[in-house]
Amino acid sequence: MHTQRLDLQIVPDAYKALAGVERYLAQCGLEKSLVELVKLRASVINGCAYCVDMHTRDARKRGETEQRLYLVSAWQESSAFTPRERAALAWTDCLTRIATEGAPDATYDALRAQFSEAEIANLTTLIGMINLWNRVAIGFRLQHPVAVRAAA
Repeated sequence: MHTQRLDLQIVPDAYKALAGVERYLAQCGLEKSLVELVKLRASVINGCAYCVDMHTRDARKRGETEQRLYLVSAWQESSAFTPRERAALAWTDCLTRIATEGAPDATYDALRAQFSEAEIANLTTLIGMINLWNRVAIGFRLQHPVAVRAAA
């Protein structure tokens, strides 16, 4: 376990700017459950334990099932997600792995079948933001609450 390096609030104006984008995204019209699935998926890909912990807890508070939370890591192989969610998760995968996957036309075409142009712009902003938060959390080694399980 590493110790935390920094807290982004050391630069309050930067933190306020990012928080402002988050406030916008919270009211942009995308379904709250979809927002949490996207945040969780990007966080899983990036290996951000702090964000995985936060977004699984947030998703549970919004009524998400344990089964779907577990299946986010293997969403391509699961029938637990709607076509709209699948399109958003595929776009999340592409943009989170943009250096290796790019943004293929087929993935974008599937996205366009499920989302309006404004929703695509908001979804893309959401994906960019969670990737930024993942990098901040990993870079600064933010620590999630730890519940250590006693040995049996």
